[in-house]
Amino acid sequence: MRLSSSDYPSARDLMDALRFLPEQGQVWLGEQRMLVMPVAASSFFRNELIKTLGVERAKGLFMRLGYYSGSMDAELSESLRGQTLSLEEQFFAGPQLHALKGHVKAVPVNLELDLANDRFYSEFIWEGSFEADAARQRGIQDEPACWTLLGYASGYATQLLGREVQYREVACRACGHDECHIVGRLAGEWSDYQAFADMLREAPLIDELYELQDRIATLESNLARSHDQESWGPIGTAPAFREMLSMLDSAAPSEVPVLLLGETGTGKEILARRLHDHSPRADGPFVAMNCAAIPPELIESELFGVEKGAFTGANQSRMGRFERANGGTLFLDELAELPPRAQAALLRTLQEHQIERVGGESVRNVNVRIVAATHTDLPDRVAQGQFREDLFYRLNAFTVTVPPLRERVDDILPLAQHFLQQAEQHYQRRTQGFSDQARSTMQQYHWPGNVRELKNTIERGVILTADSKHITEKTLFGAYRVPTVERDHAQGLDNAGMLTGGDSTATPEPTAEERIQPLLDAGMTLEEVEQKLIETAHAEANGNVTAAARRLGMTRAAYAYRLKKYGIRS
Repeated sequence: MRLSSSDYPSARDLMDALRFLPEQGQVWLGEQRMLVMPVAASSFFRNELIKTLGVERAKGLFMRLGYYSGSMDAELSESLRGQTLSLEEQFFAGPQLHALKGHVKAVPVNLELDLANDRFYSEFIWEGSFEADAARQRGIQDEPACWTLLGYASGYATQLLGREVQYREVACRACGHDECHIVGRLAGEWSDYQAFADMLREAPLIDELYELQDRIATLESNLARSHDQESWGPIGTAPAFREMLSMLDSAAPSEVPVLLLGETGTGKEILARRLHDHSPRADGPFVAMNCAAIPPELIESELFGVEKGAFTGANQSRMGRFERANGGTLFLDELAELPPRAQAALLRTLQEHQIERVGGESVRNVNVRIVAATHTDLPDRVAQGQFREDLFYRLNAFTVTVPPLRERVDDILPLAQHFLQQAEQHYQRRTQGFSDQARSTMQQYHWPGNVRELKNTIERGVILTADSKHITEKTLFGAYRVPTVERDHAQGLDNAGMLTGGDSTATPEPTAEERIQPLLDAGMTLEEVEQKLIETAHAEANGNVTAAARRLGMTRAAYAYRLKKYGIRS
């Protein structure tokens, strides 16, 4: 039926629900707390979002804002008019509330409402749209610009009628038309129903940012590697290291998976990069992933990607590491930490060269070379049932063991010098290099953390050393005393200038075997030795059970048991 503004029911019930409480700084419409703000501020906010997020994301955001507001107003309409007016009159509360809030004057043109026969059609002319005015400030637009108002109309009608309704703005003053004109139908009657529905769903930017961050990290890594190839390359001349490097280079031209074994911190990722750089895939991507750094429930989505809606929080489809590494090399560090399901999926991928995203229904071909690394004993894990035997043999085709730094003593100083140059450049410092004592101590230290520990130690030394000063042993190791450095027998000068201490003829400390031998020669039993140790420790500790137990490396309970056993009073 054709309509006009005179067909609206009285808006007195709506206006009566509007309350101003200036003493409390509040405005209420029914049970909704409202805000009054300048249209100019709203226009500023709109333009800022467009600049920050782009037109499409800003459009979706404002449509969702309007949709939510319309849904809330539909509840208000039902509470105010549900008992007294017809469904059509309740429906008209939406445009009346829109006008009451100062958003737009909605002039009805046509309304056909017959839900029993699945029939809904409406037309309105919008006069004085605040969004059209805001958009016109940026010039004539290519598309309709009344996003919030459109979302409001769709949300209001959907909530009130209990059917999904969508409105389209078929003419808009922002596009140069004489008026803003909207048409509403049941959602399924629109050919672009799904695209419109997608605009009303959340589209978190954070997922895309995470994916872009991963891509940028990969690109930066590859650019840095190509810009300064030598700085990424492995450094060392020790025989064990050169032999390992030769084996690695011999495997580079092939497509065989490579398994790198060795202690943590030995530089396995740098070796994996070298393998990639010397392979036919050097122009492709190199993607690294630490399997131990990702929660088990997310490891499959990180490896193989995820489809939108696969699980709670999967608001966007995104690629996994295999797709990102397509045509290149995928380095899987800490391989032994893969959970069983991920191990099975990885084995299938290696066999079929295909992946299936989490929540997906189609397979995707991938061309990726795998380089894996672990510091644990994989055969032992296989024997314990913690790692798949078939996957182990699939990856164990070519195994390279990386020697620890303590077996590469000659490489310590060259590596230290390399890390010194990096740290000085990074922190904009200029030291005088290492003192002689620092060099000697670095060569005697066992470096349980290997190359990574050496790098961090050098970085500490650079930070604590003033410009134009030498990096000393203390700045490198702090108060820690390197166990292998001989200090107790060092020689010095007395007041007369004569050498003192460190007498080369001094009797060396007896070994443990030399101390035990007299006890064996005397025919003492183990129980007699234990009793004498308990009695002596007890006497030296003046009866302090805790101190004596600590002296003997025992728990207090175990020590107290032996006191009772040998009849020693505590």
